[in-house]
Amino acid sequence: MFAHLSLPVLMATFAVAAGVIWWAGIKLSDTTDVLAHRLGLGDALGGIILLAIATNLPEIAITASAAWRDDLGVAIANILGGIAIQTVVLVTLDAFGTRGHRPLTYQAASLSLVLEGVLVVAVLIVAVMGTRLPPDLIAARLAPGGVLIALLWVAGVWLIGRAGKGLPWHEGGTAPDGQAEPKGHARAKKAGGADEKSVSTTRAAIVFTVSALATLVCGVVLEASGNAIAQHIGMTGVLFGATVLAAATSLPEFSTGLASMKLGDSKLAVSDIFGGNAFLPVLFLLATLISGKAALPQAQDTDVYLAGLGILLTCVYIYGLIFRPKAKPLGMGVDSLLVLLLYALGVAGLFVIAQAQPQ
Repeated sequence: MFAHLSLPVLMATFAVAAGVIWWAGIKLSDTTDVLAHRLGLGDALGGIILLAIATNLPEIAITASAAWRDDLGVAIANILGGIAIQTVVLVTLDAFGTRGHRPLTYQAASLSLVLEGVLVVAVLIVAVMGTRLPPDLIAARLAPGGVLIALLWVAGVWLIGRAGKGLPWHEGGTAPDGQAEPKGHARAKKAGGADEKSVSTTRAAIVFTVSALATLVCGVVLEASGNAIAQHIGMTGVLFGATVLAAATSLPEFSTGLASMKLGDSKLAVSDIFGGNAFLPVLFLLATLISGKAALPQAQDTDVYLAGLGILLTCVYIYGLIFRPKAKPLGMGVDSLLVLLLYALGVAGLFVIAQAQPQ
């Protein structure tokens, strides 16, 4: 439906859809916090799953739309490219959101965040392994790679939930001289602010529903218009999905992360990014269910490369959370600066691989 439109119209459509997703993403995050608090979900498994689905609705819409059109290449690239670029969101939060003279990972350091980073690495490793399985290894529209990722994610989230209640380490695994208040206090403040403003549960639910629908619709528009833009400028849909499309869908994570940083909850900002990245590979299960084809075996060299890049960037931040560098060259932590450089090199390598692939 977008193929006949001119490039300026397509770019304007893409920009409007991205703007709506950004606005709706902020509303989704706020109302999810309120609803989780009112319904007593809190940090329980149901609350974490609800938050993961709400914050990743743009990626869910894009994956579903691409899988429905049997364009699994765009879906796979958006999922794996989204992980890499959402990790880079932590760079922007470190550069523009940290208070004082200590970098993001120094303030946020805790063993529970290390576990969240390890979960991201684990699901990406399984995703890479799933790309090597034969495409005909599928039954009842289920492929082993996607199912194993989903099970691993649920188990990992459950273990992280247990870690949040305390670990058999000094100070429960929380580093000294870091964030003073516990992780998640920003969500409690948002819910408390809604209570003070007398925002009813019904109103919060309506805003959540409208924002979710707007995100889903604009996610489909974003994917379709983005694919048409890629054709206009001679860029493959896979490469566009891994870079520009992934960047557009990461806008809500940036704005909600910045809001958490302003409330002094750097742990929540890091946790939301790691949590979203750990959930994204679960969408391979959705893509397989909708398309009827095993999604992971359809992955190209660029997709496996992006998975490796996501693992590498996550590992840098895991080391940062453990070693807690104090220096802030160029206004950001050493780990964030390294992530930025590695991502720039990684994107350059991505273009080289894409050009080398047969058209």
